Amino acid sequence: MIVGLTGGIGSGKTYVAQLFKNLGVPIYIADIEAKKIMHTNAEVKKAICSLFGDKAYQEESLNRKFIADKVFENKALLKKLNAIVHPAVANHFKTWYEAQKFDFVIKESAILFETGGDKKCDLTILVVAPEEIRIKRVMDRDAITEKEVKLRMNNQWSDEKKKKLATHIIENIDAYYVKKQVNNFFLAIKNDFI
Repeated sequence: MIVGLTGGIGSGKTYVAQLFKNLGVPIYIADIEAKKIMHTNAEVKKAICSLFGDKAYQEESLNRKFIADKVFENKALLKKLNAIVHPAVANHFKTWYEAQKFDFVIKESAILFETGGDKKCDLTILVVAPEEIRIKRVMDRDAITEKEVKLRMNNQWSDEKKKKLATHIIENIDAYYVKKQVNNFFLAIKNDFI
């Protein structure tokens, strides 16, 4: 079984993924794998250079700030980048998934619903938190301004839109309550209640 895990920037989806990992669930973090692919896959690197030019990579490393500055203000460019990276990530996930032996896996993706990735999942979990908490978390984590956080948020669907598609919602405000929600979900799947 594939459980898609998503949430807006700063919602705490990576924290929730770690809680599942602590319970023994195999976790696939799409953003991390996408970054690896953008550094190692020759076809992907070539396509990114064609799209962004020579500044896309500096000394064989992806110039993340340069690309982020370009795509977060240009949705058409972001869409083109996603069209390069997402098929490569989907192929990588398929190979990884086939090697897993656990009852279910978690596929964590920031834009699960936006890309239609939820249609390839048996269940989905949406992690939500109040916007002001999310903004503070991202500002602290990435050392960026509130304006930069809001630009990134504007490239993702709202929680309200995603809630209509999610099969389960985890509210990430209090650590104890989050752990309880994760444990309840885990036990429900293991006992075939879901």
